[in-house]
Amino acid sequence: MGEGNATAEDGEFSVRMEFGSRELVISAIKSYTISRGVDYTVYELELQTFYAKYKGYGAGCDWLIRASLIRKKACWEIRRYNGKHTCTIDTISQDHAKLDSDIIAEAIKPLVEADLSIKVKSIIAEVQSRFNYIVSYRKAWLAKQKFVVKVFGDWKVSYQTLPIWLKAMTAKMPRSRVQIKTLTVYRESEEVQGVRVLHRIFWRLYPCIVAFIHCKPLVQVDGTHLYGKYKGALLVVVAQDGN
Repeated sequence: MGEGNATAEDGEFSVRMEFGSRELVISAIKSYTISRGVDYTVYELELQTFYAKYKGYGAGCDWLIRASLIRKKACWEIRRYNGKHTCTIDTISQDHAKLDSDIIAEAIKPLVEADLSIKVKSIIAEVQSRFNYIVSYRKAWLAKQKFVVKVFGDWKVSYQTLPIWLKAMTAKMPRSRVQIKTLTVYRESEEVQGVRVLHRIFWRLYPCIVAFIHCKPLVQVDGTHLYGKYKGALLVVVAQDGN
């Protein structure tokens, strides 16, 4: 139930099979149809019910599945299931509609955890190896972005966390210095109240401050451009010890 996968020996669902959440039910159904090269149409999607039929229902195959929330058990349960697919698939498309970026993101989790800079082409190859489908570059790229956001948060959250991180840093080293400059936000020439955006930030650690008198009277400045959603540059100032 916790994994959300069909547990029968042949990989089929069964009536009264239980799942921990609505998301796990849908994920299991997606994985089931992807592995069999078939697709389904959702007929009822509510907070307490998920009801789907084979896309070609009635044309030689009457596959359908219905799952509902059982509040007494605090789980989702398969309430109706017509059994195995009886249809025959003449051709398997290169991609699958239900093989979306969410499914891919979960599948590539170990790869991205091991190497955050993994190339999209490697993700496409992994998906082909696991699911026997060749997904588009965009779908693979979106899957990677979703996983990164899940682990590290999105760009907006990261920037909002920056002042908190700097406050924690100065709490540990009280005589360190931080300077933040923000800008007013305007919408159609009117100032948006209560909203500021980062313009620039400067911080210096206290050990560097006290050590500076022992350095050569020369500083080196190096920088790197930021290539994320928000552009900018990260500058580093370095001084050399006199010895």
